[in-house]
Amino acid sequence: MKKIQKILALALALALALSLAACGGESGGEAGAPAGGENTAPEITGVHDLTVEAGSAIDVLEGITASDAEDGDVTALITVEATPTLDFANGKATPASAGDYELVYIVTDKGGLIGEAFATLTVTRQTGEATLYKEFDFSLEGAPDAHGWTADIGESAQAVGEMKQGAFVFDITNPGDGDGAVRFVKPGFALEKGDYRVKIWAKSTAPTYAHFIARDETAEEWSTFGAVWNARIEENVAPIELNFASEGEGSAELMLNLGKITPNPDNAADTTPENFTVTIDKVEIYKITGEEHQVPAYNADFASGAGLTVEAGDGAAAEVSFDGDAAVAAISAYPTEGGVWSIKANLDLGDLIIEEGGKYYYSFTVNAENGLGGECLVESETMYHEARANFNGISVPAGEDTVIFQSFTAERNVLDPVIRMQIGNPPAEGVTANTITITNFEFGKLEGDKEVVKTIETFANVGKGTAVKESGEFAWETFNGTDEDNDRGVGTIWTENGSLFYRIDNGGEVDWHNKLICPVTLPADSYFTVEITAKASKPVSCGFFLNPAGGWDPRISQGIDFTTEEQTFTFETTDTFITDMDVELLFQFGSADTAALGEVTIEFVSVKIYQRPIM
Repeated sequence: MKKIQKILALALALALALSLAACGGESGGEAGAPAGGENTAPEITGVHDLTVEAGSAIDVLEGITASDAEDGDVTALITVEATPTLDFANGKATPASAGDYELVYIVTDKGGLIGEAFATLTVTRQTGEATLYKEFDFSLEGAPDAHGWTADIGESAQAVGEMKQGAFVFDITNPGDGDGAVRFVKPGFALEKGDYRVKIWAKSTAPTYAHFIARDETAEEWSTFGAVWNARIEENVAPIELNFASEGEGSAELMLNLGKITPNPDNAADTTPENFTVTIDKVEIYKITGEEHQVPAYNADFASGAGLTVEAGDGAAAEVSFDGDAAVAAISAYPTEGGVWSIKANLDLGDLIIEEGGKYYYSFTVNAENGLGGECLVESETMYHEARANFNGISVPAGEDTVIFQSFTAERNVLDPVIRMQIGNPPAEGVTANTITITNFEFGKLEGDKEVVKTIETFANVGKGTAVKESGEFAWETFNGTDEDNDRGVGTIWTENGSLFYRIDNGGEVDWHNKLICPVTLPADSYFTVEITAKASKPVSCGFFLNPAGGWDPRISQGIDFTTEEQTFTFETTDTFITDMDVELLFQFGSADTAALGEVTIEFVSVKIYQRPIM
């Protein structure tokens, strides 16, 4: 409708201009233009989208001005038209029906040139008075689950190990006289035949050492299934990884020894420090049983000049070329708005069909001149996220050949699959172009009975079952990029002094790498206002969404810029649910800027939801 209005307006302008030219032809100049000069179109400023309740008056010209280089202030000449039609009197109208109205602002100068601007007027249904629907009570602290882990402190050490601030924390004044004087230990870890991988995500206020051991509890003499010696714990959170195998049923004692360690006796200065704190955010345990092998089903033939396409929008520009066995995506401009989805590089999969529940893998080598971060999706070429089999993240250092490998169980049937890389965010500040080279692309099936079961053990003290007002569930939780084996994204939550705290220890480079989530059920036939009062230890931004569970159709989609000063943010829905709806309050923090921040903590002082029922 905007295009139709624009065409009509331009036609009227042309007719008026021709008429004026005919009338003023003998004067030797264009009406409204300086002698010998060229007339310019007037400009309208202050136009923005509006919202009003049905039955309420609104002035759509309030705050709107227009100026013309030749005629000066032409604000009084502005007219506005609406589709569907509204009756305006001096810019004021009282919409009776709910819905979206497209507004066209038009002003014509004396020379017949037109200035125009567009906006959307959202008319909501009539509602009753707003009342408080839900207020989260952050004064109630949950009981954290230690998952069988304990702190074991020897007599020679001065240390305390306890769960606090969403983590298992060791405050170590004196590490004692040996590595076992301070231990993070989990006895009775049941084993069956298979391979095991255990990752402990830890950081320290001062660089230190640790031994990570899986002791065989069933052996008559002291022995291990495996160990990692002299592992470093640095100031930035990172995993300490232990891999071992069990030939049958058994029992292990997992232990991270944080006591006195001196790797080189000839260098006594290189040793465990004093007066430091080790923070353990989570433990990831993988149990791997059975076997599988790869069966290639598709190998790209880039030498034929096909197999890669690109899509670019939101001001971005990119093109594809082929160089022997390589496919090259050249990005000449990154988007002026949008996000990772603004540039898509699609790897073709020929005539393959992906079946839900099937096990697959893909592998390819990427070299990005200026680095690369984003999402790597297995989804429909034409239906996009509506038929998606797998979601993954990618991170490629600048100028390095990096192998991207992913194995997955398909979540959906996909009849026209592609490997779609969404890479619209520049990899670093100031980067305006990039060259991405792809080689060795292979896609196939995984056959066999191999099974990987991953368990994530966290120590947050807010979990399901912690009461909130009106007897609802306190179900705030985090999702981290590393939870799905991506390179980045670690965070935790806790309540303290009546506030909810979300600490990002490792920022992800894409928005879903650092998510804070709370499910809520909202009733039908109502509008809602979400009020958030919060501050952060450093300025940090996020996207905030009110999104129905199980899909992606946000009813609120806004950005939030947290600062070190407490602020209150208010967001409103503009449509209603037909039935009661399970939704989620979703905060997505991951970005290149978040990744560069280091540790940052957001304190939520208050989160409230107000309801305005339809009358």
